[in-house]
Amino acid sequence: MRLWVVASLGLCLAELLISTVTHLVYGLYIFSSAVAFDIVEILNNHHLRKLRIWETVADIYSKPNIVDADRSRDIGNGPYFEGYEVAPIVLVHGIFGFGKGKLGGMSYWAGAEKKDDRVLVPDLGSLTSVYDRARDLFYYLKGGTVDYGEEHSAQYGHARFGKTYDQGHYPEWDENHPLHFVGHSAGVQVVRVLQQMLAEKKFQGHENSSESWVLSVTSLSGALNGTTRVYLDGMQPEDGKTIKPIFLLQLCHVGVIIYDWLDIAWLKNYYNFGFDHFNMTWQKVGVSGLIESLLGNVGPFASEDWILPDLSLQVSVELNTKLQTFPNTYYFSYATRKTRKLFGVTIPSGLFGIHPLLFIRALQMSQWCYPNNVPLPYKGYNDEDWQDNDGALNTISMLYPRYPVPHPHCWLSPEFKDGHTLQPGVWYYTIVEADHILFIINRERAGVQFDILYDSIFQRCRKQMSRAISAVPSVNQGLDSICSNVENCMCHLSRFDQRQ
Repeated sequence: MRLWVVASLGLCLAELLISTVTHLVYGLYIFSSAVAFDIVEILNNHHLRKLRIWETVADIYSKPNIVDADRSRDIGNGPYFEGYEVAPIVLVHGIFGFGKGKLGGMSYWAGAEKKDDRVLVPDLGSLTSVYDRARDLFYYLKGGTVDYGEEHSAQYGHARFGKTYDQGHYPEWDENHPLHFVGHSAGVQVVRVLQQMLAEKKFQGHENSSESWVLSVTSLSGALNGTTRVYLDGMQPEDGKTIKPIFLLQLCHVGVIIYDWLDIAWLKNYYNFGFDHFNMTWQKVGVSGLIESLLGNVGPFASEDWILPDLSLQVSVELNTKLQTFPNTYYFSYATRKTRKLFGVTIPSGLFGIHPLLFIRALQMSQWCYPNNVPLPYKGYNDEDWQDNDGALNTISMLYPRYPVPHPHCWLSPEFKDGHTLQPGVWYYTIVEADHILFIINRERAGVQFDILYDSIFQRCRKQMSRAISAVPSVNQGLDSICSNVENCMCHLSRFDQRQ
């Protein structure tokens, strides 16, 4: 018995060491790549400035009446949009993600934002809760000081007010100027929470808000129903909120607390976990505050107001009971999968087809079983349903909001490809053979798939835009169209369920 315990502990520590080293190496790779990119950009800009000086001198003497083209406004790179008819597309990053302006010139979306000149890429807290990120996103778009709400702030022990946006990035945002949203991973839950807040008029001073401010929601490897990976990383299956003692998330907890406490300005400007409203810096809490945070007595990890609890099955089911699928909004989901069946056993589909950062977790997730002595997260839970995954999320979770009650949904079959038969209020979903990070960070990994995927997303947004704004259906009309569309989709659903 003692030998078995020692062996189990040894395996656990070995797995922790491998996971820690893998994540650290990848993090250093991203950081060093961003620094290298910045250095190259600085050198290039310095060289370009010299060339432009000579070009300007030449223009002054040869063509004095020509205005420098660089002085005209660049819509795609401007700080905000206004006065244009085409609805911008907002790209919302996932866990450990970043927006425009962070990590130098690196793009979380691997440059996909350059495919359209009306794209916004907000930088939200990479580890803050879905609720806090939804509040951040609203004020990023509309402008003003982020208000997390008096009740919420008091409950979770952080400041009520956060960052101030003197100028919103889309200040005219309303029902007549709606937005498209694309969310990767946990980013899609941020968008869904934001839309629910808009419907319930939760933003003080913006009582005219409604769910119709959101024209479409596209989920890319979206955590619509949580993931079993959080338990492998160290979240307690009993509640889905607290962290086990010796696991990857505890190391993450320690690293984040120290990073925020040190409060190195240039480093946090480069990358920020988003916990500034918890006031954990050394100037404000001192050494004693650092110790209390590390012990888990105060801060986001103590109050459970951070992203990982929101990704557990229990909390996701609880969240889904509060979030609606609205009849005036289009919904799409691209689920990803990098596993397959071999002699009845689910395993990763190839050693080289999946990113090294995700391979071990993909294998573990395909074999993970819910503990027998723990209440199941929802009625009818079955371990086998959750075996297919992309190394970070379970494929079943990414299809559509499914638990505890399935939302209206339909398999995105070829006949819907032109975008003309699609109806709002229905989650159209499909499965792409890819790991969780194939379509972000590194464009070369995805190859031609990258362009196919993002071109389809952006083109669909543009095709639906004119139809949706010119004649947004009423709630009753929307419900009627949903019912009709779901009836037409039943054959596709039954065929897909049989494959499952």
